[in-house]
Amino acid sequence: MAHLVETMAFVRETPWHGLGNRLPEKQPLEVWLQAAGMDWEICSTDVLYQVGNGRDFGVHPHAEAKVLYRSDSLAPLSVVSSRYQIVQPREILEFYRDLVSVGGFTLETAGVLKGGKKLWALARTGEELLLRGGDRVKGYLLLATSCDGTLATTAQFTSVRVVCNNTLQLATGDRAGAIKVPHSTTFDPDAVKAALGVGETSWQHFAEQAQALSQRKVNRLDVTKFVINVLGDRNAPMAEQPNEKGLKTVIELFAGKGMGSQMASADGSAWGLVNAVTEYVDHHRRAKSQDTRLDSAWFGQGAGLKERAWMEALKLVA
Repeated sequence: MAHLVETMAFVRETPWHGLGNRLPEKQPLEVWLQAAGMDWEICSTDVLYQVGNGRDFGVHPHAEAKVLYRSDSLAPLSVVSSRYQIVQPREILEFYRDLVSVGGFTLETAGVLKGGKKLWALARTGEELLLRGGDRVKGYLLLATSCDGTLATTAQFTSVRVVCNNTLQLATGDRAGAIKVPHSTTFDPDAVKAALGVGETSWQHFAEQAQALSQRKVNRLDVTKFVINVLGDRNAPMAEQPNEKGLKTVIELFAGKGMGSQMASADGSAWGLVNAVTEYVDHHRRAKSQDTRLDSAWFGQGAGLKERAWMEALKLVA
C-alpha cells in the first residue's frame, strides 16, 4: 500500500512513523479534520444481489447487511451488519475538544489508515515519568475506531519514551487503561470519558512498574528466556528458533544498539528489554510500508508483541 501521507497530521516533532502533515500548535479541530484527512463522512447503503435471468432477472436488497463508503470519494470501506453502529471521523476528534480546552490535553497527531477503514487521534495527557539517567516517558491518550469490524472503538492510555519515540500501552495486563465500545452499541463519548477516570491510577501503576523494571538487572539467561518467550518458540533452543533473526535483533538492541539502550534506566535492566522489543516493533520489524508498520504497532501483531514483552518483563520483578 502506498504511503497515505495526506491522511495524517501532527504538531511539533515528526512522529516515529515519519508520515503526515505538520501543523502549527493549538489549531482548531476544523483545521485538524482537513489536515488529517478526516473531513468526510462514513455513509451506508443497501447491499444488493442479483438473481434469475431473462424476464425473471431481479435485484434485491439484503436486509441484514449494508455497505459503508466514503462521502468524498465514494470508495467502499466494508460490508457490515445492518446493526453496525458507525463512528464518524469527526467524532474521533470531537472526543478531545473539551479535554484540550479545559482538561490540559494536547492533540498531537491524527489520521486514517487503510483508505479510511481505521481512524485515530493521539493526545498528550500531561503525565510524565522520569527514570534514572534522564529517561523521560510521557503519557498519551489514543482513541481509535474502524469501519470494517477489525477494531472496536477504543480509548487507550499509552506511553511514549521520549529518547526513541517508542509507544507502549498502559496497564495492558488487566486492561484498566483501555475502554472498548463494540460497534454493536452506540459510542457515547461522555460515558467513555467517565470510565477513563481510572487514567491517573493507570499512570501511577505504570510508573511504579517502570521504576521497578529499571532497577531489575538481568543476566544472559534472563535475556535469552525473555526473547524466546516474547518472539519465539518456547519449546525450541535458540539455534532452532523460527524467528531467529528477530530474536537476535532484539538482543542486539538491548545490548547497546538500541536508542537509549545505554541510559542508566535501560542498561542491563528489564526496562531495557521491554524497550528493545518496542523499538524492534516500531522501527525494525518487517513491514510493507510505514502505514502497515503503524497499524501493526498500535492495533495488530506488533501491539500484541509489546503486550507480551511487558507481561514477561513483569515476571522478572514479581
